[in-house]
Amino acid sequence: MIQLYQVLRENPEKRRLGTASELGADLTGNITGLKTFKSARVWIPDVEEVWKSAELTKDYKNGDTSLQLLLEDGSKLEHKLDPKTKNLPYLRNPDILVGENDLTALSYLHEPAVLHNLKVRFIDSKLIYTYCGIVLVAINPYETLPIYGTDIINAYSGQNMGDMDPHIFAVAEEAYKQMARDERNQSIIVSGESGAGKTVSAKYAMRYFATVSGSASEANVEEKVLASNPIMEAIGNAKTTRNDNSSRFGKYIEIGFDNRYRIIGANMRTYLLEKSRVVFQADEERNYHIFYQLCASSHLPEFKNLKLSNANNFLYTWQGRSPVIDGVDDTKELCTTRHAFSLLGINESYQMGLFQVLAAILHLGNVEIKDRDSDSSIIPPKNNHLTAFCDLVGVTYEDMAQWLCHRKLKTATETYIKTLPRLQATNARDALSKHIYAKLFNWIVEHVNKALITNIKQHSFIGVLDIYGFETFEINSFEQFCINYANEKLQQQFNMHVFKLEQEEYMKEQIPWTLIDFYDNQPCINLIEAKMGVLDLLDEECRMPKGSDDSWAQKLYNTHLKTCSLFEKPRMSNRAFIIQHFADKVEYQCEGFLEKNKDTVNEEQIKVLKASKFNLLVELFQDEEKATSPMGPPAGAGGRTRLSIKPDKSRDTSSKEHKKTVGCQFRNSLQMLMETLNATTPHYVRCIKPNDFKQAFSFDPKRAVQQLRACGVLETIRISAAGFPSRWTYQEFFSRYRVLMKQKDVLPDKKLTCRNVLEKLVQDQDKYQFGKTKIFFRAGQVAYLEKLRADKLRAACIRIQKTIRCWLARKKYLRMRNAAITIQRFTRGYQARCLAKFMRRTRAATVIQKYQKMYVARKRYRQKQAAALAIQTILRAYMARQKYQALLREHKVVIIQKHARGWLARRWYKRCLHSIVYLQCCIRRMRAKRELKKLKIEARSVEHFKKLNKGMENKIMQLQRKIDEQTKENRTINEKLVGLESSYTTESERLRGELGRLRGVEEDAKCKGNQVNSLLEELEKLKKELSTTQQEKKTIEDWAQTYRDEMEKMVSELKDQNGSLKKDKDDLNRLIQEQSQQMTEKMARTIAAETQQLEKDLNEERSRYQNLLTEHLRLEEKYDDLKEHISKPGHRRTDSTHSSNESEYTYNSEFAESEEGSRAAEDLTRGMDTSLTLKLQKRLTELEQEKQSLRNELENKEEQFQRARARDETEFKKARGAELEYESLKRQELESENKKLKHDLAEMRKSLLGDAAASAGAPGSPAYKVLLDQLNASCEELEVRKEEVLILRSQLVSQKEAMQHKETMTEVAVHVEDVSKLKDADELKQAYIGLKDTNRLLEHQLQTQRRSYDSEVESLRGELQNVKEENNRQQQLLAQNLQLPPEARIEASLQHEITRLTNENLELVADDPTASREARVLILRRMVDLMEQLEKQDRTIRKLKKQLKVYSKRIGEMGAGQAEGQTSPGQMVDEPIHPVNIPRREKDFQGMLEYKKEDELKLVKNLIIELKPRGVAVNLIPGLPAYILFMCLRHADYVNDDQKVRTLLTSTINSIKKILKKRGDDFETVSFWLANTCRFLHCLKQYSGEEAFMKHNTARQNEHCLSNFDLAEYRQVISDLAIQIYQQLIKCMENILQPMIVSGMLEHETIQGVSGVKPTGLRKRTSSIADEGTYTLDSILRQLNAFHSTMCQHGTDPELIKQVVKQQFYIIGAVTLNNLLLRKDMCSWSKGMQIRYNVSQLEEWLRDKGLMTCGAKETLEPLIQAAQLLQVKKKTDEDAEAICSMCLALTTAQIVKVLNLYTPVNEFEERVSVAFIRTIQTRLRDRCESPQLLMDTKMIYPITFPFSPSSLALETIQIPSSLNLGFLTRV
Repeated sequence: MIQLYQVLRENPEKRRLGTASELGADLTGNITGLKTFKSARVWIPDVEEVWKSAELTKDYKNGDTSLQLLLEDGSKLEHKLDPKTKNLPYLRNPDILVGENDLTALSYLHEPAVLHNLKVRFIDSKLIYTYCGIVLVAINPYETLPIYGTDIINAYSGQNMGDMDPHIFAVAEEAYKQMARDERNQSIIVSGESGAGKTVSAKYAMRYFATVSGSASEANVEEKVLASNPIMEAIGNAKTTRNDNSSRFGKYIEIGFDNRYRIIGANMRTYLLEKSRVVFQADEERNYHIFYQLCASSHLPEFKNLKLSNANNFLYTWQGRSPVIDGVDDTKELCTTRHAFSLLGINESYQMGLFQVLAAILHLGNVEIKDRDSDSSIIPPKNNHLTAFCDLVGVTYEDMAQWLCHRKLKTATETYIKTLPRLQATNARDALSKHIYAKLFNWIVEHVNKALITNIKQHSFIGVLDIYGFETFEINSFEQFCINYANEKLQQQFNMHVFKLEQEEYMKEQIPWTLIDFYDNQPCINLIEAKMGVLDLLDEECRMPKGSDDSWAQKLYNTHLKTCSLFEKPRMSNRAFIIQHFADKVEYQCEGFLEKNKDTVNEEQIKVLKASKFNLLVELFQDEEKATSPMGPPAGAGGRTRLSIKPDKSRDTSSKEHKKTVGCQFRNSLQMLMETLNATTPHYVRCIKPNDFKQAFSFDPKRAVQQLRACGVLETIRISAAGFPSRWTYQEFFSRYRVLMKQKDVLPDKKLTCRNVLEKLVQDQDKYQFGKTKIFFRAGQVAYLEKLRADKLRAACIRIQKTIRCWLARKKYLRMRNAAITIQRFTRGYQARCLAKFMRRTRAATVIQKYQKMYVARKRYRQKQAAALAIQTILRAYMARQKYQALLREHKVVIIQKHARGWLARRWYKRCLHSIVYLQCCIRRMRAKRELKKLKIEARSVEHFKKLNKGMENKIMQLQRKIDEQTKENRTINEKLVGLESSYTTESERLRGELGRLRGVEEDAKCKGNQVNSLLEELEKLKKELSTTQQEKKTIEDWAQTYRDEMEKMVSELKDQNGSLKKDKDDLNRLIQEQSQQMTEKMARTIAAETQQLEKDLNEERSRYQNLLTEHLRLEEKYDDLKEHISKPGHRRTDSTHSSNESEYTYNSEFAESEEGSRAAEDLTRGMDTSLTLKLQKRLTELEQEKQSLRNELENKEEQFQRARARDETEFKKARGAELEYESLKRQELESENKKLKHDLAEMRKSLLGDAAASAGAPGSPAYKVLLDQLNASCEELEVRKEEVLILRSQLVSQKEAMQHKETMTEVAVHVEDVSKLKDADELKQAYIGLKDTNRLLEHQLQTQRRSYDSEVESLRGELQNVKEENNRQQQLLAQNLQLPPEARIEASLQHEITRLTNENLELVADDPTASREARVLILRRMVDLMEQLEKQDRTIRKLKKQLKVYSKRIGEMGAGQAEGQTSPGQMVDEPIHPVNIPRREKDFQGMLEYKKEDELKLVKNLIIELKPRGVAVNLIPGLPAYILFMCLRHADYVNDDQKVRTLLTSTINSIKKILKKRGDDFETVSFWLANTCRFLHCLKQYSGEEAFMKHNTARQNEHCLSNFDLAEYRQVISDLAIQIYQQLIKCMENILQPMIVSGMLEHETIQGVSGVKPTGLRKRTSSIADEGTYTLDSILRQLNAFHSTMCQHGTDPELIKQVVKQQFYIIGAVTLNNLLLRKDMCSWSKGMQIRYNVSQLEEWLRDKGLMTCGAKETLEPLIQAAQLLQVKKKTDEDAEAICSMCLALTTAQIVKVLNLYTPVNEFEERVSVAFIRTIQTRLRDRCESPQLLMDTKMIYPITFPFSPSSLALETIQIPSSLNLGFLTRV
């Protein structure tokens, strides 16, 4: 909130603008007011920050010596006022004005306000450009910003300077616009200190001119102008401590334009090259870039002869000890420099010569000069560097070594050669190096200018001055003096221009003008350049023989110290002086001034160089030779030490006249520059260096203030503040401060309203003035009005808050009252419910007690009963267990006894058995021995052996049988064994018991038989065995228990494993299902992604193809323009717009003329620029390659379809059989018809033969009637048969193609589907094998079909030959018949026809039945022949009918004569049967139009070229021209005339191109021909005969299909033409919409009163109020309605309209968003509301037109999200997350840009904090998107033309007479 200061009266001479006291007076309008309130915000001086913000904490009263302040960091400060001046601190501007685009828009104009505004824009908003009145302030960001692209250039092109955010492009556009509008040359003055970015700003300005204006001569002049920058930077820029690419010279580039304001050339002037840098560089600095580039490239082969090495090895490149710049590759930079040289026409030889001179300078710097004695020096012999220097420049080593150490002195009579000491010799060497480099620099500049000059007359120019700013260092020398002198002159010119503009503005508005006192630096300029000034004294001292720097300093002291207040002498020095410049005081050191001003070089050294064998070096010094030695070449220099030569006085006089000092030359060139600038309209760019450390977006207030003071920005502020700096139009003032007016104050006249309101608000009328169109305010008045407005709004807000709070309080009270009543009601109800509950509980308690007591008694009884039963149970169980234990013990004893006795019995049995077996073995052994002896004896006898052998076979047989039997027995035994094993388990217990009993019996027997002793022994043994058995039993039981446990454990483990396996199985099944589902989903996603990618690739390919078409069209148009430009009088221009496809079909004469025109054009264009020709040829080659690749791809696709089509040939044969059956039926019908015709002919013959009287030819005779009836019937039958044959043929062809297409598409679809399903390798292998088999089968079928095709071709050839013979015979018969009389002629023709039909019928009857298939095939072929024959016969019959009419007429005349002579009056004459009166039945119209070949040009002219869409075409059927052209094309196809088809299509395409080129800017014309071209394309598809396009046709439309020609290639050509027309339509539409979009969508206040207008300063933006002539949203909607209605009227396809509307909305959204991103004043909350409302209106328009599904709404999504971004909260992290999730259609750069540009319009809004913007950047860091800031407004969506068949029947179309197409005949 603005608080008022006490007003203090001051001396007018010492008044300071912007102080708190003065501005307080401005605000109150009371000069004598004496009170100031606390809380006012002020600026106070600070050592570190220059100015610091503070707030008053105590009211200031008159007489106070200090102010109580509160700083922003919370600390308190007592600020002492100056006791002398009592000046109060500067006031701060309201926060709403901080960050403005124009500094003059600030209410308080002073230094701290300017500094703070620049800092806020630079640090917080990342904006480097700011207006300050007419000056553009540019702060170097030390970072590459994406704000200089072509899209930014296009956005600023054509815009007013105040409409867009500050930018160097805005200044360039303003200069370009003023040059074109005012017919006056312009200048852009770019100044600033080293490192501030002057060169870059000048470079971008030139780039803007080159991009916007283009070139007039097609010689790439704009590229050459830009190419001069790398060259000048290489030879004139160097690294300094303040800048890595500092320009060490000033340059003024004049860019020339022709009368159409296209670049035609340029010219460059340079100023004050810093030659001393060649030989000396300070620490951390470098020499000129070109030296380091050469050293870095010394390894290249072409530079080997330069003998260079690393830059550290040369004195001239190592003194600064910083040979490398970070991030700069000197090798690449040299490549750029050489490319620029080549582009400017400096060939390789000259380039190598330049590099040779530069290398020689480096070698010269390394030449070491040593002392010979104190007065002389010497160069050691064979110095490598001097040798290299001499070799490079082509001079002798001895001469160069001589004159580097000697000089020639001249006296009045003689000339002496004097030796030089080492120091002077070194200085002379360095002077020579500087001189050579200066000459080389001038030579390069001269040749650059030659390359930039053209022969075209220059109409105007724009000059770009890139000159050094004000400089002050610790040691300032001659260079700084000249630089500051130039800045003094420029500052004077700047002040005068600003003052002039202010005065013009006041006078234009008719405001009383009083002179404003501003600083005039003319005294300082006089001090420097006037007579006896610094430069004059310096030149005088240089002319003195013994002049020195000290003597010159003394002259300065004596002349100016006491006479000029701007000149001072330092206290501690006698060799320096101080000058008070406009920016600051500068102390100059006198040392070196004279030497630098003289710029002397040893003349003998120059002579040595002029005598060089190096041509380039001689060329460098040619101008010097003309100036210094006009008499001829100098005398040769030898090795003599003294010469006595009489001097030539005339030569000396000439030298003195032409030799000027550097100061004099600089003063003259500066004077010329000022004259040039004064003759132009200047535009100022002031570059500011924000810090000395080259840190990105770092702001040092001290350095910034120094530069602001030095560059004149504050002077602009001071001049503006001296008058009325704030200026408002009446409409803007009314809109902004309408809130301060009452309803009765608002009058119809807004000017009077504003006057009345201001008189009430501001009492002092000196604080404002009323102009013609604007209101002018003194400084501070806008802040006062803003305070009043804020107070009014605050009061309104308080009232609104009061009302709302009252409403909320009452609402709360009513809610609380209702709540209290509700609580009471519920409380009472609760109490009643509690009483009822208590009563119920009392009754329930009684009942519960009763049942509880019963329950306790019953429970006690049951407990006792249960205890008694438990005791009884336990006792009985104990007794039973005891009895069981006794029985168990007895049973176990019995078992033990049983087992013991059984064991004893078994033991005895085993012993007995063993003994018996042993005894048997012994006996058997004995018997065996005996038998063995017998066998041995028998074996010895032969007889026995024979007997043995004799029975061996029998034994073998017996053994075999035995083996078989044993096998069977074994099998039986095994089976029994299995049974026994099964029964063994059941009987084992029984046998054991039986065995135990038997053993017991046996044991008893043994016991009875054995002795008692043995029994006792046995008893002991049994005891032992019993114990062993018990142990074994125990072991077995333990093993069994262990085994059982192990088994149980194993079973449990198996169960666990089984469970785990089941679980694993379930998991695996679930996993498999999940994986299957995931795979299915993944496949679905993959398919969807692939589909989306394929669609994207298709759109990209389509877009690329359409861009190629656009480029092709542009090249064609450029080619036409070139031909038109270079054509001579009488030269006939030919159409060069034929595409490659069209050229194939152009007829011969036109093609010949085109070739002649092309050859003529080639001959005439040979003199043009070769580079352009090569570029065009290269581009055409690329386009041809692209087209060939597309064609190859199309051919591949067609081959694939052909291969797929080959598969269905077998199926086609089957279908063909059906067709042949159908043909057989038709043949039978034809045979019957032939019989009928034969019968009719027989009757006719009988009637003719029966009546041979003379009256047979009379009209009334029976023979004549029969003949006439038969003839008419024959004609009718022939017509019917002809139509049937045509229908049959069309049906057969359509069925054939439909079946082929259907089968092909089915096979291809199935094939693709099957292949897509083959995922496994085995399946692929099987599919591959199957495919191979299929290919073999298809190949076999194809060969079979080919053989059958060859045979059919042969048969057709034979038939064709027969037809030809028949045709010849018919022609012969026709010729013979024509020679016969009419009666005989008819008889002969009928007889011939009867004979022919009879022969054919006999041939058909005589055919072999087995050859029926061949007959059917022949019938199919014969049908075609029959149709042709019928057509021929039809023509013959027509001729015969004409002849018959003629004869009938003659007969009628003869009959009428006889009737007059023979008939009685009452006799009736049968005249109605006269043949003349019988009407002829007309044929149905076939939808074709016939025209003659010579009428083709007339057809194209009347139907295309001269047809006006607004005239005749309005009342036509939509697409009528397309229908007419197609009907003409149908007739050409019907008569099988390929030449006619070609010429008609080619003429149509060329004529459409011609009319579009002629009237391409007319939307109706372009829309009309887009609709007709698309309709023509659809007709070509609909009637092409292809099944895909015939689905929606009627039967009649299918009859109209093309029959002879396949126009698929022409369909592609016409499709390309439609694409070109569509792009032309979009371009035309964009040109119409472009001026409306920004005004209607952004600037116009659709919702009045939502957004207010802020102060705008000197750079006024376009008014946002809808004045007359401005566009509004309604203008855009009306234009969209006009577009839509025009396209609907022309019959444009609905799908195409949708695509056009989508493109329209994209242009609207892109242009609006781009301007929003480049206009800080548009980024506010209220503007976001306006934009959203405007977008909703556009959506409503789409809804009304039924176009919501066309995708147009989606194109506005970035704009909608930008508007939402302006309206959402922007404080917390949650807000940042919401913004990131909401703004998906915006890029990160766009989001950050909008947040940086967000500007509050009212005090209640807040700016977006830097921390919040960084949070947004962090969250959006992972986005993968383009860094481009602006949307591409030139982008065009790929266009498609969906097939849209027409339901209109061609035969129903009528041609209006207004088209003048009467020469067309309906067929």
